[in-house]
Amino acid sequence: MTEPLLCLEHVAVRFGALRVLDDVSLEIPRGQAVGMVGPNGAGKSTLLSAVSGVTRTTAGTVKVAGRDVTRLPAADRCRLGIGRSFQIPRPFGGLSVFENVLLGAERGAGLPRRQARERALDVLATTGMLEVANTAAGTLPLLARKRLELARALATNPQLLLLDEIAGGLTQAEADELVATILSIKDGGTTLLWIEHVVKALVQVVDRLVCLAGGRISADGDPAEVLASDEVAEVYLGGARA
Repeated sequence: MTEPLLCLEHVAVRFGALRVLDDVSLEIPRGQAVGMVGPNGAGKSTLLSAVSGVTRTTAGTVKVAGRDVTRLPAADRCRLGIGRSFQIPRPFGGLSVFENVLLGAERGAGLPRRQARERALDVLATTGMLEVANTAAGTLPLLARKRLELARALATNPQLLLLDEIAGGLTQAEADELVATILSIKDGGTTLLWIEHVVKALVQVVDRLVCLAGGRISADGDPAEVLASDEVAEVYLGGARA
């Protein structure tokens, strides 16, 4: 059996008396796109933080390509191929779009300047941002900021790309544009774990859907079957299927 790229074994995260993640085990094979849904406060963003190293786990093990990274800091995990976008884009507003992405390639991937520039230009082309490469990041509209957040994560040259509600706040047309970009990234072989409330965008990309509720995985499988289940309708769709 092929070793999964990401393996979570009985992961828990507590903040004082509050248990945010509770005994979460999850495997993602290389090349697979996995979506994650669940109600607000379910622990979804905390799970991405536990994988990327932003948040320390209280219990359990995080493995990437068979390597135990549970105690590694976020910077080291990034160098090992874990890239992440955040729910609220926070670019360096005074820097250009290109400079923001270049920092991801230099600091995140650890590339020397020439290779980092090449990586940044490739990523800007992939995300459709070459035309605004010299624009100050702080002046971008929402869709462009979302694309920049994606571009900065891609610049780190990830094996595993973690996306946190990257379609949130977009119009349907903007979400469709973003989906096309993410599909091209998936087709390039990048493994994806994507948290999203915009289910119509999510199901166009993912091969598998996981529902997290109360810090635990409540469903995992084919996207249509997971969304049709009574359990997911109750915890995610408020008892009514979309």
